[in-house]
Amino acid sequence: MYYKLTMEDKVRVPPNRLGEDLSDVILDVLQEQLEGSIDKEVGIFIAVTRVLEIGDGEIVPGDGAVYYGVTFEGLVLRLSLQEVIEGVVVEATSFGSFISLGPIDAMLHVSQISDEYINYDEKNGRLICQDSNRYIAVGDPVRARVVTLSLNEREPRDSKIGLTMRQAGLGSLTWLEEDRLAEKEQKSGGS
Repeated sequence: MYYKLTMEDKVRVPPNRLGEDLSDVILDVLQEQLEGSIDKEVGIFIAVTRVLEIGDGEIVPGDGAVYYGVTFEGLVLRLSLQEVIEGVVVEATSFGSFISLGPIDAMLHVSQISDEYINYDEKNGRLICQDSNRYIAVGDPVRARVVTLSLNEREPRDSKIGLTMRQAGLGSLTWLEEDRLAEKEQKSGGS
């Protein structure tokens, strides 16, 4: 789930930027330090959107910079186990597909796509359900549930997020729409 948060931090403004607009410099420093990083308590930082308040500056002996206490707004992604999310397939491989959740990718293993046996079509870069011939390919939007969550604050790229689509209401959005239309047709035909 995405959240817009108000946060506080101490920001170091380097001496070579002290002549610039303070609000712009602090926003730049916060964006550079936080965007793309992970904090297990806060979540995955997507964007620092604006600086709300700047406190008095403090000078530390031996450092030419000035440190400011700031209040700012940011956008974060907080994932939790069993949460239902939507994303887009960004890569299909023989062992599954990678789903983009925006700032981070998650893994959808072949065993978690469907109850059917899954074939990998390397030429077309897609995973195909053997019985129904439904498939997922790069660019397809999907709805899945988070079943594994291991965020790495030091190396965000080493974070592991596992997904499943093997439950009712989950799957490719194309599949879900086909199912909805078939159910609607069945109800109207049965009256």
